[in-house]
Amino acid sequence: MILAGVNMFMGNYQNSIDAKGRMIIPAKFRAELGCRCVVSRGIDRCLYIYTMEDWEAWAEKLRSLPNTDREARNFKRHFFGYAEECEIDKQGRINIPLSLKEYGDFEKELVTVGASDKIEVWSRKIWDDEDQVAQLDGAAMAENMAKYDI
Repeated sequence: MILAGVNMFMGNYQNSIDAKGRMIIPAKFRAELGCRCVVSRGIDRCLYIYTMEDWEAWAEKLRSLPNTDREARNFKRHFFGYAEECEIDKQGRINIPLSLKEYGDFEKELVTVGASDKIEVWSRKIWDDEDQVAQLDGAAMAENMAKYDI
């Protein structure tokens, strides 16, 4: 779904990675990605998949960080150092580089999650653990929504 020129990835899909390191991008996400995308390390041991346009916007924010700040340099290395431009093949697959498979602890089963301006790809095992931790009770959810003014 594209709203006013903004990519909006939503939904949660179960998929897998094959022996050659390829994963199928869910069909609902492919239309927004086009034929190329960028895959990089995410936070919490997942991978991020960006449209080329959204990657450029993200990269511009990263480029603006000061090189004199150690944390900023590490942040840039985390995302740029492992980013890979990928072609989406006719079957809707991308190849996940070995360094990113290792970072995400990908074995076979994956969970692909729409996360607004990007797609997150998780090892099923890590997702199940994180999903349990991330569950908020109603009061905690309301408190956090107020904190972020939502």
